[in-house]
Amino acid sequence: MGYQDYISEEILELYEVHDFKHAAAILYNEFPEEFNEICAALLKFRFTKADIVEKGKNESQIPKKISALLRPNWKESQLNAKLVVDEEVINYDTHKVDYIKGRVAFDLEWNSKDQTYDRDLYAFRAFFDYNRISVGVLLTRSNDLDNLFRKYDIMQKYGASTTQMTKLLPRLNAGRNGGCPILVFGITSKLLDEQGDQSDEVVEIDDKESGDVETQSAENSGTQELPKDITIVEQKGTVDNEDNDKQI
Repeated sequence: MGYQDYISEEILELYEVHDFKHAAAILYNEFPEEFNEICAALLKFRFTKADIVEKGKNESQIPKKISALLRPNWKESQLNAKLVVDEEVINYDTHKVDYIKGRVAFDLEWNSKDQTYDRDLYAFRAFFDYNRISVGVLLTRSNDLDNLFRKYDIMQKYGASTTQMTKLLPRLNAGRNGGCPILVFGITSKLLDEQGDQSDEVVEIDDKESGDVETQSAENSGTQELPKDITIVEQKGTVDNEDNDKQI
């Protein structure tokens, strides 16, 4: 059986999909709740022309829309790991993943430097090696969008050295995810909402505690408060892996 047996035809039609180390089968059989939430978010997600052509902002609307679909159930998590030799700390690593629920990690890369993939895959690998997750999911830009960028004359904004599928797949084929199974979804032009520019106004909500910015529709602003983003550990906001320190 291939990954197509575990993912709906609608998602397969909307997204470019790649499966590494049977990630889709693991998600479907072992983590159905988390997988269903991811799939529901993918089906709801749409972007508008304004989302991809806007200038002058540090963060585009794409990550904000994904956060609005996944928070607060999916939380940012940090992993601290130490290598100890004869009671001396030789190495200390810190890794962060933007979205984790249970033993499933999820991350989005829309338009960052392509080296960001190395950080993401290394974090997934570390969380997996230290037995914090069993599988990871990456959402990124499909190169199918290039024709749309050319149509809107914004190709220079999404340069060759930014995060896109042709930069991610060679890293995965080279095994930079280690033993961690990873399912990849690529955002395609079929997710463009051509009516959204006329009907949707995005309202930014500043989460002072986490620094994250969430979004909601203008008609709902003032009537519905979005939950604040929190981390897995309530007190410290980090996942301390000292109990799992590696000893040599």
